[in-house]
Amino acid sequence: MATTAAGISLLDSVKRIAPVIKQNAAASEQDRRLSSQTVEAMRSAQLYRMCKPRACGGLELDPVTALHVYEEVSRLHPAAGWNLQISSAGYVLPAWLSEEGARELLSNPDHALAGAFAPPGRAIPVDGGYRVTGRWSFGSGGNQADWFVGGAFIYDDGSGDPRKDGQGQPIQIMVFVSSAESKIHDNWRTMGMRATGSNDFSIDQVFVPHHRAAEVAPLTRLPAACSTPFHRLSLWIMVAALATPALGAARAAIDALIELGKKTPNYTRSTVAERPVAQMQLARAEALVGAGRAYLHESVGEAWDTAQEGQFLDRAQKIKIQLAACHAIRSAADAIDLVQAAAGTSAIKEDQPFEGWFRDVHTMTQHAFGSAARFESTGKLLFGQPTDWPFFGL
Repeated sequence: MATTAAGISLLDSVKRIAPVIKQNAAASEQDRRLSSQTVEAMRSAQLYRMCKPRACGGLELDPVTALHVYEEVSRLHPAAGWNLQISSAGYVLPAWLSEEGARELLSNPDHALAGAFAPPGRAIPVDGGYRVTGRWSFGSGGNQADWFVGGAFIYDDGSGDPRKDGQGQPIQIMVFVSSAESKIHDNWRTMGMRATGSNDFSIDQVFVPHHRAAEVAPLTRLPAACSTPFHRLSLWIMVAALATPALGAARAAIDALIELGKKTPNYTRSTVAERPVAQMQLARAEALVGAGRAYLHESVGEAWDTAQEGQFLDRAQKIKIQLAACHAIRSAADAIDLVQAAAGTSAIKEDQPFEGWFRDVHTMTQHAFGSAARFESTGKLLFGQPTDWPFFGL
């Protein structure tokens, strides 16, 4: 676990607010958004400040410690951990902006960020910036966000094809808009992760100044406001963080199974803990979660060493983080499947927590950055073949 003083303090804060997160979990699931009480508890614990620069009021926590904190919140409620890591790790994105833009986005250390890059919106160049229209899917935590980020293509004449780069590919930019300029569409109805409030969000003909827009391209320099090792991790800290809610859910499920071990199932004379098959399932689940976490932390720790040396990550490091994230999510899902089988009929009842973890983790396996398809994307690169996943270039 975390060994830095700041990390230990934050984990203690998570324990302090744990009753609030747990007490509001059911209502958040029903309302399909995190409760305001949960969000305010995380703000009061300074969790939204974790990865922001000290110069802007942040805690500038190292990324491996941040992964621990995300996982611990997710153990209490996966949706709370999910929205936290989306916003916290997502604050690496201002590194693409100008100094003015980065400082504006980082002006309040307690602000939250939500967003998505697909489907791309339309950005029409105007004096001083762009006029942007778009609707994006999967805006996790949008109900509590202060800022939204969305992807867009540039259309020079307002119609026809988007502006192309030297290779004939559309140039994509990211645009940052305030929550007051955005509209949330109440369409998040899913099997799992219901409390994340991952609704569509949209803007219509909103002016975005140049300082709050940037081309989605490899980072070669950082604005002074983002001149920290954290920002040198680029979007790969976001990829790694996506795995932590799955690990947290699996950890909670394993703990609950151990507690259930005292139960004697119907028609039997032995407790769950005394059944050899349950013992084997529990042990395998524990190993899966431990191995998934270890590989994830190893990949991020190595990347952190590189970032602290003032360098950006190379492709091999990006591949390792992508593989580690996918592996951790898949391992967590497999662990929860084992718990589900060992828990018997307790695992299917809505008054028991097992079915919620099962739904949530299998919903997480569908995320584009953590799905099984990314194994194929990385496998192509390992074979020296072109990949279909353009983010390895960032």
